[in-house]
Amino acid sequence: MDAFFYIVPVLIMAGALFAAYGVLRRWLQMRSAWNSGLTAEARCLRMYTTTHGGSGDTRVRTTLHHVYEFTTGDGRVVRFEEEDGPGTTVEGDIVTVHHTAGPEVVATAHAPARAKHAARAFAMLAFLGVVVAFCIGFMVTFTEMNSGLHI
Repeated sequence: MDAFFYIVPVLIMAGALFAAYGVLRRWLQMRSAWNSGLTAEARCLRMYTTTHGGSGDTRVRTTLHHVYEFTTGDGRVVRFEEEDGPGTTVEGDIVTVHHTAGPEVVATAHAPARAKHAARAFAMLAFLGVVVAFCIGFMVTFTEMNSGLHI
């Protein structure tokens, strides 16, 4: 039964660390696209929404998705999907995208907002760090309490 008090926190920590990896990876991708200095005109091919929640009395969160397509300077056609774009961009609109060069192109249609994006990433990483610290603290406390009972 004691294993339960170690397995659950370890699973929570694994989830938090995986989420932290995703936040850090996306932040670095956006930063590299903005810092590359490369831009292109892209066409919005599709716009759609997804919803999460709503069962019972829970809050519903709607996410707006856009699918864009553009041609890089070396002639490659790149298609990518992005979340949380402006609601005023509809299918057929032309937008400016920032992208990286190289074999794996990273692109974003979001306007550069380095400080805002960094603050958002830092806040999320701090929250996930607190979750990991809490889980470690819980396991250490449980171990100390459990070892004191068996002496």
